Amino acid sequence: MSRSVLIAIVLAVAAAFAAATVLIVKSGNGGKPALTEEQRSAREKFFGSNKELPPIKDGQEMRPRW
Repeated sequence: MSRSVLIAIVLAVAAAFAAATVLIVKSGNGGKPALTEEQRSAREKFFGSNKELPPIKDGQEMRPRW
């Protein structure tokens, strides 16, 4: 077996593994349903909403320790 044939076989195997990996990863994401309204409200209650925080007044200046 010559070197070029061996390299071609290795590249074909690597391409097959890459294609199989892409197919497995793409098929895993399809079964995940979106959040229900109840789950979304529970998440917002626990983590807080997207409201902007009030500005910090008279805060301590953050400086590096070096």
